[in-house]
Amino acid sequence: MAASRLSAIRLPWDTSVKLPDRFNHILSLFPQDFVFAFAYGSGAFKQHGQKSIEDNVVDLIFVVEDAETFHQSNLKHNSKHYSSMKYLGPKTLASFQDQLGARVYFNTLVPYRYGLLKYGVISSSALITDLLDWEWLYISGRLHKPILPLVQPVPNHPLRSALQHNLQNAMHTALLFLPDVFYEETFYQTIAGLSYTGDFRMSFGEDRNKVKNIVRPQVDRFRELYSSFWPALSAYAEFNPSTGRCEQDTSPLARMYHLNLLPKKIQQTIVHEWNRDGRWQDVEDVFRAAAHDTECPELVKEAVQKTVNASSWTQSLKGIPTAGFVKSVRYGMAKIVKFWKSLKKSSSDS
Repeated sequence: MAASRLSAIRLPWDTSVKLPDRFNHILSLFPQDFVFAFAYGSGAFKQHGQKSIEDNVVDLIFVVEDAETFHQSNLKHNSKHYSSMKYLGPKTLASFQDQLGARVYFNTLVPYRYGLLKYGVISSSALITDLLDWEWLYISGRLHKPILPLVQPVPNHPLRSALQHNLQNAMHTALLFLPDVFYEETFYQTIAGLSYTGDFRMSFGEDRNKVKNIVRPQVDRFRELYSSFWPALSAYAEFNPSTGRCEQDTSPLARMYHLNLLPKKIQQTIVHEWNRDGRWQDVEDVFRAAAHDTECPELVKEAVQKTVNASSWTQSLKGIPTAGFVKSVRYGMAKIVKFWKSLKKSSSDS
């Protein structure tokens, strides 16, 4: 019975598309036991201000059932992708992946026929936890934005319902951030910005216009991701696709509704921060008070920031040994160059 319900879940990415040759080539380089695989970012979709995506590093996420099995097979085929950590063996690589940071193991600046790629490996169980609870708000944050699916999750896998739930999580959170009237592009920018809120790299190392550059050329793709969820919110919010205007109820009752549907990690952080004065209140009491507080959006934003900040630091530190020192420096310098270019562009535009 459960399997039939899961198989009925339709995801925004389920429409089959013909993959460009380079992505078929990329898939052919790896062991073929993915639960789910996708490309994201500027190597998959053109962003605002870019003439082409061909020269960009291709970012990929590979979701596997068993990390040790994947690394064991991948080491046989692609040992050059790994840093000197490969000499520790697949079991240690899997433990390093599953116990630290955002539970992702990245190999970066990997050369292939068409350029360079970066791929992260995460187990399906860790991804499901992140999608449902926003435990790290890392890969779940990448899935708030348009992706190019390379391998679809199988129909009866619990990952499918978790992927859908993650998009709903993003909507409830974004609506708590926003006023009673706003427009479609602002909504998508709010959602796209969730996983960058609190990320230390946005202060130094990332394009200052990153969120806007992601959303502007992809409004149609964002609409495809989120349009099917508006009817379920009709009691509290309404979106008019012909005008792009969104209206929502921002009363304490509506805020209480959204607060109760936030991911577990965000809820826990809100409760913890609220009770810092030592007077313990349970979840229901905290949410009731927060819903009546004019600072409610800031409370939620602070909880998101704390989650992202913790995972961005730990995952970045984890990336040094997995990439190796030389690649880490190269990758970091490339980010810094993009950051300075965005600063110069911002100053010239103003």
